[in-house]
Amino acid sequence: MKKFSLLFIGVLSMSSVMAQDISDAVRYSLDEVQGTARFRSMSGAFGALGGDMSAISINPAGSAIFSNSHASISLSSLNINNDVRFFNGFRSSSESKIDLNQTGAAFVFNNSNQNSDWKKFVLSVAYDKTANFEDNWFASGVNTSSIDSYFLANAQGLRLDEISALSGESYTDAYSEIGSLFGFNNQQAFLGYESYILEPNSDTDDNTLYTSNIAPGTFNQRYNYAARGYNGKFTFNIASQYKDNLFFGLNLNSHFINYERSTFLSESNSNTGSLVSNVQFENNLSTIGSGFSFQLGAIAKLTDEFRIGFTYDSPTWYTIAEETTQYLATVRNDAGSNITQVINPNIINIFPDYKLQTPGKLTGSLAYVFGEQGLISFDYSRKDYGNVKFKPTSDTYFADQNSIINDNLKVASTYRIGGEYRYKAFSFRGGYRLEETPYKNENFYGDLKGFSLGLGYNFGNIKLDLAFDQSDRSINHQLYNVGLTDAAVIDSKNSNVTLTLGLNL
Repeated sequence: MKKFSLLFIGVLSMSSVMAQDISDAVRYSLDEVQGTARFRSMSGAFGALGGDMSAISINPAGSAIFSNSHASISLSSLNINNDVRFFNGFRSSSESKIDLNQTGAAFVFNNSNQNSDWKKFVLSVAYDKTANFEDNWFASGVNTSSIDSYFLANAQGLRLDEISALSGESYTDAYSEIGSLFGFNNQQAFLGYESYILEPNSDTDDNTLYTSNIAPGTFNQRYNYAARGYNGKFTFNIASQYKDNLFFGLNLNSHFINYERSTFLSESNSNTGSLVSNVQFENNLSTIGSGFSFQLGAIAKLTDEFRIGFTYDSPTWYTIAEETTQYLATVRNDAGSNITQVINPNIINIFPDYKLQTPGKLTGSLAYVFGEQGLISFDYSRKDYGNVKFKPTSDTYFADQNSIINDNLKVASTYRIGGEYRYKAFSFRGGYRLEETPYKNENFYGDLKGFSLGLGYNFGNIKLDLAFDQSDRSINHQLYNVGLTDAAVIDSKNSNVTLTLGLNL
């Protein structure tokens, strides 16, 4: 049975126990086009349209466009293709998954008072997956930097007696005690020292300088990355129609995060003078979180054909809990014999909850409706990722990370355009979107570009819609946040097929 190591915020500074960084802030702040097939087939350009359950997630006034109560449910098949370059190595991977990504219902209440300017009220409840964290890839190549730099970066300046096991103490007990007393960085240094990667300058308790038992040269590295989980939200929506041309709405959103990630690095070398010739390093992360946000929106019909929409998305205020496990094994030369050293603490590190505030967003929308024949719609959104904040901001580590976020993230715009053409009971749809990178360094994390196509058939009170959408983005994935910071370059292409059943109630 695994033991538990609790690291208390009241005992330790967060800086000594946590490892959140800018990549976590971006992961939980990004938006994706998820939802009904009609919504996805038009690339999510629904801010001035409404009349679709997923359109409510863009503009809460959209539910007031419904003439009748409505419900829908959507299934989506996701396919992820990754081309990975790491120094002289190239790898490709592909995986698929089917899941329920949307369901909800809107209930329309028409005002029986004919003299009132408020024509109807709508109450809606909906579930939408807002982000998909499924991702699996493999990188390999020959590097001139070793994983020893990670352990050295964590160890330098730490006392030897604070990163080593006591005489007769098990690795499990030592890892647990070091984590509880001194924190995450000391645990990493402990792994490096007890695996013989690190060598202290002097074998005394007060030693704070270390060298590596891995000699410089070239290193064959293999890196496996596997992630799963999603970000979703439950929405309670209220909307109303005022006179014939104005629609208003409010969303209250309950968010949740479920994210798991596992990385495994295998490194080997035959460098002259290397005491350690092989390293295997595994890290596992489990994250759960909950949050709250709200949205305010309005749609105006300026003419029978021309509509405009506006939405304000508040920040999302998350509370996040994380757990980690680690494993390290090395092979070293000891008097001509190869000795395998395994450090498997069997400890789950349970970190104190922390807060994350994602940035708010403004969306402006235009739509032109060609009577019963079709429509064209355009959305523009603006989000300042520099406003992401880890909290409490009084913590030294979080203050440093917030400064890094402010220096490296920027205002990003999103452009979405979609169209629909109707012929009898059929609807033909298409769309395009461009999401700018949140990073100031666009070579590090590229823009996302995507297109979509769709087909719908109206049976009367039942509608069946099918959509295909595809997007691609290039990302430099940094292996570790300190030391071995080399990056694998990933060209990622996501393809989705979505089927939605819609019912007028």
